[in-house]
Amino acid sequence: MRQEDKKVVPGQREAAPGPVPVGSRDTPPPGSAPGDRTPLPRHLSHSAEERLRYWFDTTLTRGTAALCGWLALVCLALVVPVSTALAWTDQRTPASLGSRIAAVWRNTGQTMRLGGEVGPPLRVALTVLLALIALFYVSTLVSLITTGLTDHLIALNRGRARILERGHTVVLGWSEQIPTVVSELVAARTDRRRRVVAILADREKPAMEEDLHTTVGATGRTRVLCRTGRPTDPAALGRVSPTTADCVLVLPRDDPRHDAEVVKTLLSLSAAVGDQDPVRVVAAVRDDRYLTAARLAGGPRATVLDMDDIAARLLVDCARQPGLSHVHQELLDFAGHEFHTVGPPSPPGRTFAEAARSCPVSTAVGIVHGDGTIALNPPRALPLLADDALLVIAEDERSTRLSVTPAPHDPTAFPHEPPRPPERPERFLLLGWNRRAPRIAAHLAGRTPPGSALDVLAEPRGATLSGIRAVAAAAAPHLTVLHRPGDPTLTGTARIPEPADYDAVIVLGPDHRPGHPDPDDRTLVTLLHLRARERTSGHRIPVVTEMTDDRSRLIAPRAPGDDFVVSGRLIGLLMTQISQNPHLGAVFEELLAPGGNSLHLRPAAHYVRTGRAASFASVAASAARQGACAIGYRSHARTFAGHGVRLNPPKAHVRHWHEEDRVVVIDRTDRPLGPAVGSPP
Repeated sequence: MRQEDKKVVPGQREAAPGPVPVGSRDTPPPGSAPGDRTPLPRHLSHSAEERLRYWFDTTLTRGTAALCGWLALVCLALVVPVSTALAWTDQRTPASLGSRIAAVWRNTGQTMRLGGEVGPPLRVALTVLLALIALFYVSTLVSLITTGLTDHLIALNRGRARILERGHTVVLGWSEQIPTVVSELVAARTDRRRRVVAILADREKPAMEEDLHTTVGATGRTRVLCRTGRPTDPAALGRVSPTTADCVLVLPRDDPRHDAEVVKTLLSLSAAVGDQDPVRVVAAVRDDRYLTAARLAGGPRATVLDMDDIAARLLVDCARQPGLSHVHQELLDFAGHEFHTVGPPSPPGRTFAEAARSCPVSTAVGIVHGDGTIALNPPRALPLLADDALLVIAEDERSTRLSVTPAPHDPTAFPHEPPRPPERPERFLLLGWNRRAPRIAAHLAGRTPPGSALDVLAEPRGATLSGIRAVAAAAAPHLTVLHRPGDPTLTGTARIPEPADYDAVIVLGPDHRPGHPDPDDRTLVTLLHLRARERTSGHRIPVVTEMTDDRSRLIAPRAPGDDFVVSGRLIGLLMTQISQNPHLGAVFEELLAPGGNSLHLRPAAHYVRTGRAASFASVAASAARQGACAIGYRSHARTFAGHGVRLNPPKAHVRHWHEEDRVVVIDRTDRPLGPAVGSPP
């Protein structure tokens, strides 16, 4: 009990123990004694800018009326003094006070759009009322127009407006191929003055545009339009007008488990377009179990690519012919020389050999028949019909012209008898294991000589061991598959023979799985160990590396001539090429198939006498005598871009041929070297 003002007041209860709020008045400063109390200052100093901002924020919370009132006061505070100064400084204004006040009112009224009429008070009030009504009407009209335009811009920014274009290219889905596909469509050289690329994906439109701006950059005369929606929804497909498109590209998802979505997208596209006028479609799947279903869903005009199989074929081709990846890159990239169809050559009835010799700045490699079939590297005596077209490698369609006089060549540059390389067993080392490894082993078994061997260095996991056993049983007896347990990223576990004892080393990363590290991380570590072994042994090791991201290729430790197969980028390039020329699907299918015509890097001595100068026309004529199409060469010096690879040089191009040079030819894999039967001498 305590006494206040002569009254007895019961004492307060003690506060319950508990944490004291931080910043309260009773909170002692840190480090002070429990009995010390440092009272906070009663008045905190605030700057004028902070007080003005606080006042403005408080005014905004009071509503529209307060804002209009303050706006009117501020305007009057600025307009009235200026109007007064004008009235007092105008010599035409009468000197009487009433006249000057009337002049101030007229200036203020005209500035504030309040009429500025003078006269009886009722007249002034009515003019002000009319001015306020007009001001309210105009401001309301402006606000309605502004709101409507803003709402329309917001709706457009949502990416749900319909595209009304014809002859455009539609891209469905969003995956790692998007930057490659859009960049190549922008770089494609066509006769169209304006190109339109429409993208439909289940993403926000601003996010897609920002990603494309970062990865692709300026698109020149090509307009890229992004729309938001699920490609599996027929109603959403209508936003990109697939019925009037020139071609539709269906991109695969990054995870093979989502290949069923590609099949569903193709079904939705068929439902949206209909059977009356089907559109050309280029799609890709990662898992071959969905390949047949995707082709059935796409219809007869759809080209569906098997990504894993194409990547495995490229890896095997590059392992057996180091440097071949640069040739594929040059053929698939619109920045260099690629396949084109021209013609029909006149006059009809010319043989393929005559047409090929009449191309001074392009290289003829086949015939496109009138029914759409392709004859790649046909017999030289095959005549061209009136509805046939010539398949050439050129910089663009306009650069191909047929000359009246064939390019001259020097028969003395032909070798007397091309050397026949000995056929011996080949040895390969596979570092790592993923879902494409069985395909690689199968392609090696079908292309290598008998007695070849494949050593697999991979961790002894259950799925890996069962996969290697299945591959070894399927490849025997043509190819011997041996498992060497170990981790390619750890040098202590890699107890293997010297990599220099192998014809080539193939480096694979693990399969991409969401939530796991980037597969390229392990690949880069493995390459570092290989380069260290190479420096220690002093022998160059031909290495073929599979990567998932092209940016990893730029930072990878490499040696001159190393091959990198970035499967996602190559598939994007291939899809873009086929979208621009539908005949190229069959061309690349034959080039990558184990039988038939394919790309080869053969020694220059097979086609020209080395140690002397000769024109490329002489090399092409010598290759034609042996039933092959020479499309370029690879210099031993490798001093220019493309790691020394030059495709489609002019026929008049003369250079000194070295014994280490390679000639790029299209020829049958099983054709023996030497003059072809029935070839011209």
